[in-house]
Amino acid sequence: MKNIELLVLDMAGTTIDEDNVVYKTLTNAVTDYGYEVSLDKVLSTCAGMEKLEAITSLLREINGNEEDAPAIFENFSDQLKEAYRKLEVKPINGTEDFLLKMKAKNKKIVLNTGYTSEIAHQLLNKLNWLQNVHFDALITADDVLESRPSPDMIHLAMKKFNITEADKVLKAGDSVIDVEEGKNAGCGLTIAVLSGAQSRAELEKAKPDYILKTISEAENIL
Repeated sequence: MKNIELLVLDMAGTTIDEDNVVYKTLTNAVTDYGYEVSLDKVLSTCAGMEKLEAITSLLREINGNEEDAPAIFENFSDQLKEAYRKLEVKPINGTEDFLLKMKAKNKKIVLNTGYTSEIAHQLLNKLNWLQNVHFDALITADDVLESRPSPDMIHLAMKKFNITEADKVLKAGDSVIDVEEGKNAGCGLTIAVLSGAQSRAELEKAKPDYILKTISEAENIL
């Protein structure tokens, strides 16, 4: 098996179960603006993207006015903070164990996300996940110039831990964009999980190395 030294794991839907609240909130924020859009449409278009970019491409697809995107994004961000304050957030089954086992094997774990840093920290605080205990670093859309599927976040993760060969990196996520990000970075392993936003049929389009029910199943591969 490939010698994986670094695991770059998406957050919502991959390691964290937040009941798709992000995409539900995004759907609300867009419909508040008078556009008609379903949650399924939002999931298939926006999953894994930085959220302003996601709203812009959604408007493009439904022939909306892309200039509405910044205002919708503001509305979305406010609603999401509120939703997260009330939300019960939990790890996806088996994830906490998986993280601790990987850390025990001296593998580096980076959580990466299309969220802002503020929202990502809010999630981690709710879970009581601690840096150096459950994960080694958090990299968000705020830390890079280009968001997924650009490999910038993975390259930054590699740089942080002096890993020069991308084939020592595993990337896992619950959306096509996560898999594309991993492939664009040249990762040794790309894993799609069924615990989040997109279905097996959608994920298969990105041709990940594995499609697993949850990230904890990756233990058998590693």
